[in-house]
Amino acid sequence: MLNDIPLPAGTQTLARGLEVIRAVAHGATDLRSVTEATGLGRSTAHRLVQLLERYGYLRVAAGRDYSLGPTLIEFGFRALHQNPLPVVARPILEELAEKVQDTVHLAIVDAGEVLYLDKIPGNRGAEMRSRIGHRMPLTKTGIGKALILDRADDWRGLYEAEHRGGADGADEFLERMEDYRRHGAAMDLEENEPGIRCVSAPIRDAGGAIVAAVSVSATKPFMPAQRMRGLVPVVQTAARSISRSLGYGG
Repeated sequence: MLNDIPLPAGTQTLARGLEVIRAVAHGATDLRSVTEATGLGRSTAHRLVQLLERYGYLRVAAGRDYSLGPTLIEFGFRALHQNPLPVVARPILEELAEKVQDTVHLAIVDAGEVLYLDKIPGNRGAEMRSRIGHRMPLTKTGIGKALILDRADDWRGLYEAEHRGGADGADEFLERMEDYRRHGAAMDLEENEPGIRCVSAPIRDAGGAIVAAVSVSATKPFMPAQRMRGLVPVVQTAARSISRSLGYGG
């Protein structure tokens, strides 16, 4: 739904068009679902869909079956390559993936969530639901925990927000996070996806701030506790290599 934040003068139509794009990106596939997701009137939504289709922002098949259009695909690749992080990190991620034979992710924090910038699927076990552009919770994923290792003051609030305000388990989460912070790496012990475990380490910029994280993920049979511990220095080495490419000298 359109939010209640006041819009700059003359931008309401643009904001509505962006909401339509967002709705389609999140699964709206016809006019009815777009109107339900945005709160727009049917005629307004229809006009916006027609305009967005004309400029390639949406695809419309047989008057329905909405999907994101080729213009957004083009812009998405441009946005990806204008960010130096995925370009710098890619060869290091490929080397790591070849070494571990498991799924490798690169992610950042965006709008309070994990945003995946790159993924190299593993050669064994089940395929994971993550994908480039996918968003996940910070406190339920190993890579999310690595991204917030330096934010101890925020840990409790983030945990409670992502667990529907519940404080149950928060103290245990804080203890684990403190341990992860001391070791400079974080883990996911099937907290986000049943049967999936991961080891992650933070990537730092020239100023030492955490700007991204890298992870290795696999199904439980390939991730016993002993192997997870053994992967910590391997993932940290990859994270440090990427950090050095970004100017980090620590």
